[in-house]
Amino acid sequence: MAKKPARTSKRGPSAVRFPGESPKYRAAREKLLKSEIALRRQIEAVAAERRKLPLGGAVKEDYVFEELTTDPDHTTARRHVRLSQLFAPGKDTLVVYSYMFGPQMAAPCPMCTSMLDGLDGQAPHLRQRVNLAVVARSPIDRIREFARERGWSRLRLLSSAGNSYNRDYHGENKDGGQLPMLNVFTRKNGRIYHTYGSELLFAPSDRGQDGRHVDAIWPLWNVLDFTPEGRGTTWYPKLRYE
Repeated sequence: MAKKPARTSKRGPSAVRFPGESPKYRAAREKLLKSEIALRRQIEAVAAERRKLPLGGAVKEDYVFEELTTDPDHTTARRHVRLSQLFAPGKDTLVVYSYMFGPQMAAPCPMCTSMLDGLDGQAPHLRQRVNLAVVARSPIDRIREFARERGWSRLRLLSSAGNSYNRDYHGENKDGGQLPMLNVFTRKNGRIYHTYGSELLFAPSDRGQDGRHVDAIWPLWNVLDFTPEGRGTTWYPKLRYE
C-alpha cells in the first residue's frame, strides 16, 4: 500500500520538489499552492451552500418523454416514460441535462457534445448514487442515431419533443432556441421537487468572464486549466476534427 504524503503545515512550504526546478519556480509554486488550497475550500463551501437550499417548486406535471430501449437480443423498442419513472428504487435524486439539439438544428451543439462525451463514460459511476438523463427536443430517432455515431452507450437519452419540459426548466428560450441547462430534482413524500438549476448561465455579465456554468462536469476545460496555454479565447471543441 502506498504511503500517504507527509502532511505539511498550512503556512509551510510543500515538501515536493521536481527535477531541475529553480528557486524562482518553487517560490511561485508555493504561492500558487496557497491559492489552490483557498480555491478548494471555496468550492467545498459553495457545494455545501448548494446542498442547504430549501426545496424548490413542485413539478407541475409528470412530463412524458420518449426513449428507445434495446433488449438483450438487440431488438429496439420505442416507449414513453414519465419523469416520475426516471427515479430508480432507492434513488431520490435525478440529474437532467438539456442538450442543445432541437429539431430545426442541422447538428447538435459541439460544446454540449464535448461535455456529454465525457459524461457518457462517467454515467455508470453516477448511477450508483443518482439518476441521470439527457433530454433534447429533437425526435428520439434522431437523437439515438447521433449517439450511435458518437459511440455513446451509457447515457439515458430522452426526447422532449412532445412536452414543455425544456421551456419550463430553461433549456429553451421563448423563440425556441435551445439552451444548455443542468437541473436537479428530488423525490420526497411521493412528490417531485426542483432543487437546483445552473442559473449562472443567466446571471448578469461578469466583466472579463465567460458565461460558463457547467464546467464542473466538463473534463475538457478542467484539464486545459492545468496547462501553460490554458483554455485560450479562440478555440472551441468541434463535432469532428480533420
